[in-house]
Amino acid sequence: MAAHQSSEWRSVCEKFRLAQELSEIESRKDPENNPFRSKYKARDLLKEIHCSLKKIEIEEEGEADNEADCESRQMLDGELGSECGKSCSGDSPAGLRAARLAVVQYCLGVNHIETEELSAGEQHLMNCLKLIDKCTTTRENVSLFIQARNQLGILWAGRDEIEKAQGFLEIAESMYLLYMREDGQPPLDLEDFFVLEGEELSQQEKIRRFEMAYTHTLYYLAQVYKNLQQYEKAGQYCHSTLQRQLEYKQFVPLEWAINAATLSQYYITKTRYMEARHCLAAASVIATLAGEIPSEAAAKESDAECEKREELLQKRSEIARCWIKYCLNLMQDAKKLLEDNIGELDLDRQEELKRAHRNVEEEKEKGRKSAILFGSSDTFDSICSLEEKVSSMLPLDFEEARSIFLVGQSYVAQAKEYFAMDGHVTDHIEILQDHSALFKVLAFFEQDLERRCKMHKRRVDMLEPICKDLNAQYYLLICRQLQFELAETYYEMMDLKLAVADRQDQPDVHTIKKFNNLCSSSMKYYQMFLDSIRSPEGKFPEKLEDDLLRPALVARFRVARLQSKLISSNLDTQLENLSNSLESYNFVVQYCEENPEAKKAVETELELSIEMVSLLPLKINRIRSKIASCN
Repeated sequence: MAAHQSSEWRSVCEKFRLAQELSEIESRKDPENNPFRSKYKARDLLKEIHCSLKKIEIEEEGEADNEADCESRQMLDGELGSECGKSCSGDSPAGLRAARLAVVQYCLGVNHIETEELSAGEQHLMNCLKLIDKCTTTRENVSLFIQARNQLGILWAGRDEIEKAQGFLEIAESMYLLYMREDGQPPLDLEDFFVLEGEELSQQEKIRRFEMAYTHTLYYLAQVYKNLQQYEKAGQYCHSTLQRQLEYKQFVPLEWAINAATLSQYYITKTRYMEARHCLAAASVIATLAGEIPSEAAAKESDAECEKREELLQKRSEIARCWIKYCLNLMQDAKKLLEDNIGELDLDRQEELKRAHRNVEEEKEKGRKSAILFGSSDTFDSICSLEEKVSSMLPLDFEEARSIFLVGQSYVAQAKEYFAMDGHVTDHIEILQDHSALFKVLAFFEQDLERRCKMHKRRVDMLEPICKDLNAQYYLLICRQLQFELAETYYEMMDLKLAVADRQDQPDVHTIKKFNNLCSSSMKYYQMFLDSIRSPEGKFPEKLEDDLLRPALVARFRVARLQSKLISSNLDTQLENLSNSLESYNFVVQYCEENPEAKKAVETELELSIEMVSLLPLKINRIRSKIASCN
């Protein structure tokens, strides 16, 4: 592109360079009480450039009035005619003038948006499009076309006009694809319109900046599709964005890593574990590019090192939590596939899947693998190496499940490095709950009942101290979750001990005592959960809230079952236990009679409760008769 060499043109180019520097570099140093100081200075320079361009235009067209000046800069806030009427092709004077004026309008639009003057920003961006919209998409204007539409897409998305944003961004995307198909040469960058001859950007830098603009288009479209609840499309665009950021080295390591880890959670919801694992492996590897975590000693010596340590620990712990979810969901999905109608491992189903499942899954993976790969030559091997440490296929037996469990457990330890109980109560407890869930699903694959019971005991050991120490006044919801989970865990241990006892001819005193302790512990936590629902006056609600309906009725049902399971040789104690059990079963039946909408929430429990309400009185009467005869 030809460039003016006059002193006036040199001044224009210098002002443009300075305006860019003020906007992109100096603005970061602006004081809090004047946050847009550098932006306003840049705006003044851009207005001066506009005036100079109009003056140069008059001179080039040979107008008589060479002394015409820019009497008012206010004309920039909306007053522009189309400059494209004559010609927009190649380096024609009219096309070049229009493009330069359009670049200035674009820069002013971005400037106003960044200073929170959105209406003015929109007007300048629309002025930019008016100046070039009649032109065909060429090497001279394609980058400006895309960037202006990107900015308008962001602007309208910020106003919650998502479909309008979608329109601007999809046009930007189609422009890029059309240009790459029909031309593909490095297009001019915005800076190229304001450089002296010999100072143009290199071809490589032009390509980098153009590709970066398109990467932004894809990133913004990912957000738009997410807001439109087009999650499949949003996931595809997010993945493409991350791939391109790595390819063109346009990323901040920790930011990229968190985005990749977040994308993995979407893939998990779609049971696309190969993609999820690849995202997480890439996230872990790219996060290391941010540097080593400073030691505690170094952090104490320097504020900068302290901030760096805090940030690195936090981000890596967040990625670790995503790995935990990966391992947990992979095991839970396998459990759903393998369990029978009472929640136990279906051995026939297991053998059938072992025969057929592996080959099918491996073939599926081969077809998808090439489309998802991240990384460059210096990171790709590290990503692949990390992937190999954990399977992306559903585990079908205990050994496979255990290998996934161990990976998840290692990330639990890593996540707790930052999310400690002191300072991160909620996060720490959520991590412990996930750790407990890992043990729970691993126990499903274990066929030795005693070993299963020990796994559940590990869950109790990690959750019970927290539940005892937590203040229910401030953490009511978490307390309820822990109480219910502990009750369920003891309940499962009771069922396992019952199954073990059934294999014995006559349970010994120690076994009976252990069994009764498990029943009592489960009842205690179910009762704590139920008591947390009561009013301050101790009254149980006549109508349960939707989120408490099933848990509360299940708790009463299980308390009823536990009360009837307690073993005692004393007839009076037996009578008391069965009477309490009947009362609890009756509660479930009566509540559902008074609130028919509750029946669907507890169909199985209600059916069994109705049955027990009819059977237990007979059992109670037999015990009463025995007591009477003894007396």
